[in-house]
Amino acid sequence: MIKLTFLDDSSIEFAEATPAKNFLPELAKASCVLVDSIVAVRVNNEICQLTYPIDFNAKIEPVLLTSDEGAAIYRRTLCFLLAAAAHTLFPEKRLIVGHSLGHGYYYTMDSEKNITLFEIAQLKAQMKLMVEQNLEITQKRLCYEEALEELERLNMVQTRESLRYSCPPSVVLNSLAGFSNLHFAPLLDSTGKLQTFDLTEYGQGFMLRFPLSGNPKKLDENTDSPKLFSVYKRYKEWGKVIGVTCAPDLNRRIIDRSYKEFINITETMQNKCFAEAADMIHKRGGVKVVLIAGPSSSGKTTSSKKLAQQLQVIGYTPRVISLDDYYVGRDQTPKDEFGNYDYECLEALDIPLLNENLIKLFNQQEIDMPGYDFNEGKRKFTGKKLRLNENDILILEGIHGLNDKLTPLIDSSVKFKIYVSALTQLNLDDHNRIPTSDNRLIRRIVRDSQFRGKSAAATISMWPNVRKGERLHIFPFQGNADLMINTALDYELAVLKVYAEPLLRCVTPMEKEYAEASRLLKFLSNFAPIPSNFVPGQSLLREFIGGSEYKY
Repeated sequence: MIKLTFLDDSSIEFAEATPAKNFLPELAKASCVLVDSIVAVRVNNEICQLTYPIDFNAKIEPVLLTSDEGAAIYRRTLCFLLAAAAHTLFPEKRLIVGHSLGHGYYYTMDSEKNITLFEIAQLKAQMKLMVEQNLEITQKRLCYEEALEELERLNMVQTRESLRYSCPPSVVLNSLAGFSNLHFAPLLDSTGKLQTFDLTEYGQGFMLRFPLSGNPKKLDENTDSPKLFSVYKRYKEWGKVIGVTCAPDLNRRIIDRSYKEFINITETMQNKCFAEAADMIHKRGGVKVVLIAGPSSSGKTTSSKKLAQQLQVIGYTPRVISLDDYYVGRDQTPKDEFGNYDYECLEALDIPLLNENLIKLFNQQEIDMPGYDFNEGKRKFTGKKLRLNENDILILEGIHGLNDKLTPLIDSSVKFKIYVSALTQLNLDDHNRIPTSDNRLIRRIVRDSQFRGKSAAATISMWPNVRKGERLHIFPFQGNADLMINTALDYELAVLKVYAEPLLRCVTPMEKEYAEASRLLKFLSNFAPIPSNFVPGQSLLREFIGGSEYKY
C-alpha cells in the first residue's frame, strides 16, 4: 500500500499510482483551504503538477495560487497558453519571449514585419476562448527522435537545438490544443484558471501582463520602464550581432571551444558600459557623488570598483564608501513583522550623519569615517579619515542609493545615480526566458558558500525576504536612475554551474528548500560547463566565485 500523510498528520492509503488531483478534497480539508485555491502539490518537498502520479509514500502539502510558487506556476502556464494560441493563429511565425518589465513579459514575432494591433487582438481573443473552453494541459513522453521531429514541426528552432546539447533518451512535453513544448517546471492542469491577463502593444512587439503576486485577480497598472527597456533592447541587439541569444548558442560556443573569445568579447562589452558611464559623469559636470544601487547579488561592489577605474582614466580620483558603514546600532535598528532586525529598510541607516558627512566632504573638510561591526551590532570608529580634494569624486554604493530620502540635504545637481542589475539577454529557448532573479540567486548561493560558509538551503530560505526588501526599497526607485548598467555576463551561468550544482545537490527532500534547489538544478542542466580559470581576474563574476584582482 502507498501512504500519503497530510499537514494535520492525517493519512490515506491506496494500492496503485494515482494522480495527486484525486486527493484534493482530503488535502484541502487537512490544510483548511479551498479546493479551488490549490494549483499544485508539494510531494516530499518537491513541487509537482496536479496530474503527477504518486506511487510512493509521501508527505503532501498544497501549493496555493496566492503563494509565490503558485504565482510562478500561473505565469508559466499563461506563457504556455500564449504560445499555443500563437501557434494556432500564426503557425508560420516564431513567437520569441523577451524580458520582464514589472508584472509583464515582452514578446516579439520573428518575422520581417512588426506585429500589428489587429494580430495582438486576435491573440488575446484566442487565449480568452481557450480559457473559456477550460482545455486540459497534458504531458506526454516521447523518445528523443520523436521529440526532435515534433519541435521541428512546430518551428521551434531554439527549443529543438537545446535538445542537441543534452540528448536524453526520452523527453517530456507539455501539450495543449495541438501545440507542445518542453516541460521545465509544473503548470496548471487546465486553462480555466487563467482568468486574469492582458496583451498590450509595446515597442516592436507586445506585453503579456499577468497578475500581481499574492493577488491573482489584479493586474499591475504600471509595467512601463523605458530606461530598463532600452538597456534590454541594446543587449538583445548585441546578442543577435554576436550570434548568442539563447542557451543552445552558448553551448555551441562551449562545445566548439570558441568560448574563450566569447568571454573576452562579453567582458569588453561590460567594461565599455562602465567607460560610457564615466564619460557621462564627466560630461554632466559638477558631479560630486555617484550613487550606485541595485538588488542583491547584482555586483554593486565590483561595479563601484570598475567605475572608479574608468573615472581615473579621465582624470578623477575616486573615493569609494559603502552605506553599510552608516548602520545605526542594533538597539536602534527597526524590526520586521516577525521580530527580526530589518537591515534593508532606510531607517536602519543614520541618515543625518551621512548627510552631515557628505556636506563636509563637498566643502573639502575632513571627516571621521564610521564603520559597523555586524557581530556586536555596534558602530565603531577606527580612526580612518577622509577628505575630498579638487579632483576627487565620491562613489557611494548601497541598496538605497536611488531613493532621494537617503540624501535629502544634497542638491540633485551634484548627484549621479546608477542602477545596476544582472539583466541577462539570454533565453533558454524560444518561449522560456532566464529570470534575472534566478541569475542573482545562483550568484548568491555560490558567494555565500565561498565566503560566508552558508549552505544552499540557508541562502534559499532567506531569499524570499531579500526579494521582499527589493520590491519595497529598490525597484520602486529604479526609474530615478540617470543610467542603468547591465552587470550580467552572458557566459556566467556556465561557470556558476560548476560551483552551484554540488551545493544544490546537498539539499535533501526533508528540507522545504528542496523544491527550489531541484528547480535550479534543472535550470542549470541547460548549460554546458566552462572552467573558472578562463574568467579574467577583474571580471565582475570574480566577486562571487573568488580569485578577484580587486580587494573587497
